[in-house]
Amino acid sequence: MTLTPFVVTWIVLALVVLGLALIRNLYGLHEDDNIHLSRGSEGAVSEQVAFFGMLGKIDRWGKTLTVVTVIGGIALACLYLYQSVIAHTSQVMR
Repeated sequence: MTLTPFVVTWIVLALVVLGLALIRNLYGLHEDDNIHLSRGSEGAVSEQVAFFGMLGKIDRWGKTLTVVTVIGGIALACLYLYQSVIAHTSQVMR
C-alpha cells in the first residue's frame, strides 16, 4: 500500500493550518487595544465585538485543524513504521 495520497493530503492540511495562522496573525495586527467605555464610543464597541467574533472563529478553526493535522501526522508515522517493520520481517523470514 502506498502512502503518497495520504501524505499529500496531510501536507495540504498542514499548509491550510499555516495559512490560517498567517491570516490570524495579519488580522490580529488591526486589533484595537483600547477599552471604549464612554457614551460616544458605542460604534467602536460594536466593531470590537465583531472583530473578536471573527478572531474567535479563526482561532476555533485553527485549533481544530491543528489537532486533526497532528493526529493525522501521528497516524501516518505509525502506519509508515508498521509497514517498515512488516517489510523488514518478511525479508528476514526468507
